[in-house]
Amino acid sequence: MNFTGFTEADFDVFNVEGLEERMAALIANLRVKLTELGDDFVPILSELTGEEMFAHVAKHARRKTNPPSDSWVAWSKNKRGYKMYPHFQIGAWETHAFIQFGLIYESPMKGVFAKQMIKHLKDIKATIPSHYLWYPDHMNPNGMVQSEMKQADFKNIAQRLAKQKNGEVMIGIKIPRQAAVEMSPAEFMEQAKTTFETLLPLYRLAFSTN
Repeated sequence: MNFTGFTEADFDVFNVEGLEERMAALIANLRVKLTELGDDFVPILSELTGEEMFAHVAKHARRKTNPPSDSWVAWSKNKRGYKMYPHFQIGAWETHAFIQFGLIYESPMKGVFAKQMIKHLKDIKATIPSHYLWYPDHMNPNGMVQSEMKQADFKNIAQRLAKQKNGEVMIGIKIPRQAAVEMSPAEFMEQAKTTFETLLPLYRLAFSTN
């Protein structure tokens, strides 16, 4: 295991003013942990999915003015990138860490997942724990708690996925900052592994035609 655990400094990077300054702090702190997690979970996710998985740590290279408000590592079956594919993520905002699965707006597979999501919604709601969060916008840290979602909420997510260019969905959990810092590396790894195992049926659904 490479992961050494989160510290307050990993979350404090998002308080640093200025793009260059924040990126320097992020590279020196949080990105180190995300890289460690990336390496640790490649074999775990490869075994879970039955496919060779590759880690992609966010570089935020397109940013020219505004500093990032969160950062992450993503795993997909493509060596060159993750944005076009269903993928898993671990990352952090200033207030919390997150562990998720999903498809973002750049994926051409959104329509397939949207169709499968509605077709298998009853099974999804029975399989995914009620406290898990659904995010129709990965840039918004506030997700919808599954237990509080109505049928229309799920349908709206699916419709946006299928019909809108910016439609996307991420599903998973958040761990409050203090709790993430207090967890041992092994405890966080186990929580992430359990979460990915729980989300695995959604990953499979994204590639299914049944």
